[in-house]
Amino acid sequence: MKTEIHPQYHRAEVHCIGCGTTFTVGSTAESIRVEVCSNCHPFYTGTQNIVDTAGQVERFQRRMERAGR
Repeated sequence: MKTEIHPQYHRAEVHCIGCGTTFTVGSTAESIRVEVCSNCHPFYTGTQNIVDTAGQVERFQRRMERAGR
């Protein structure tokens, strides 16, 4: 087995931007930032959280209202 070819393995801090949760995992990266984690993901929570950064959801809802749906 060759030595010094494997990446460093870290205890990485994962920071969720959506809900602010922080937890630790093993990774080759030292820190990880995610938009949606298992604490705030709709599949796991059963609720619908809309993450809208560009106003796309609002434009879609206005278009649906104009179409009469």
